Amino acid sequence: MAELTTTKLNAESHLLLDQSLLRLPYELARKNFKSSQRAVERDREHVLSMLKSTTNAALEGVQSPSQTMASLDVMITRMQGLKRKLEGYHDEEQTIHKHARKRIQHLQDLYEIPSLADVKYDEWSRVRLNRLLVDYLLRSGYGESAVTLAKEKGIEELVDIGVFMQCYKIQSSLKAGKMQECLLWCSENKQALKKIENNLEFQLRLQQYIELVRTGEPTKLLEATHHARRFLAPYTTQTAEVRQAAGLLAFPANTPTEPYRSLYSYTRWEHLANLFLQTHHALFALPARPLLHIALSAGLSSLKTPSCHSSFASSSSNANSSTTSVCPICSTELNDLARNVPYAHHTKSHVENDPIVLPNGRIYGRERLLRMSAKVGVSDGQVKDPTTGAVFDAAEVRKVYIS
Repeated sequence: MAELTTTKLNAESHLLLDQSLLRLPYELARKNFKSSQRAVERDREHVLSMLKSTTNAALEGVQSPSQTMASLDVMITRMQGLKRKLEGYHDEEQTIHKHARKRIQHLQDLYEIPSLADVKYDEWSRVRLNRLLVDYLLRSGYGESAVTLAKEKGIEELVDIGVFMQCYKIQSSLKAGKMQECLLWCSENKQALKKIENNLEFQLRLQQYIELVRTGEPTKLLEATHHARRFLAPYTTQTAEVRQAAGLLAFPANTPTEPYRSLYSYTRWEHLANLFLQTHHALFALPARPLLHIALSAGLSSLKTPSCHSSFASSSSNANSSTTSVCPICSTELNDLARNVPYAHHTKSHVENDPIVLPNGRIYGRERLLRMSAKVGVSDGQVKDPTTGAVFDAAEVRKVYIS
């Protein structure tokens, strides 16, 4: 029964890390639908308005038949353009649905695995690890490596290469001092950004204003004033920053006065890149940290114990230890990485049925301690602490009673 409990697979706990696997296709499908809906409404209003005016003009004899035919040709051309747009949206929707079906099947496969000991679980876990690695590479800017790995493992439909590649491209352009792509992205997602009350577009418009003022040229300063009236003044919730922007006109780019010195600072581009990254992930319900980091932190925490970072910890890098531990946290590779990770919460304690305590306060099983002491050549009547290497008389050992 204990073995069954240990090896039973709890699919729900596994899926805590995979919420974005289905959430992102949903968000992309919703965005695609909204875009197609706006395109239809925009062209519909334009064509109906043009059709009404053309009809009235034809009935009243204001325009000739050739002019009427020309107007109809314009309307037909516009509707053909709308048809091409909708075909593109339809193809994108089909791709999103295909990815969603593949991901649902991937998660369904987990529910069909009875236990952790099943070989199918190893295969599923390997696919998941590859997904986490691709996610990490994409977030770190190694797009080509991520694409290569995804193709090699056949998991293109389980990872979001296109979304992260676009995100990295826009982030890189902001770091390079260019904001056209980010402004276009804000325009495409204007309604969604307004819904979550995000100020990314305001910060981009403010940076445009700052770059105009930075030049110090009279024509650019006049252009900056018009820019502020058009793009900054409508933001009634950003009154303080708009006032600071107005004050910027009175200070040169090399001013030591705050907050204008900070506004002129080129580090604002890094701030804009980070703000875009946060906004992008929030909009598409993506975790702020790489999934690999989250999984690794959870795994390290579940295995970590106070003895892992003890001065007498059993590890290959600890000269004070006389044993070799198989604990992953005590290994050279993971020991420092797990140092600041919290300890796991254990609801059960596991002790041997014949515990004894040594004079130094360390507790071991009596039979196992005697066998180990005999193997290392300790004299009769003595025992050796396998952790510290200290040797004690057997008479000094005391039996422990668990209460």
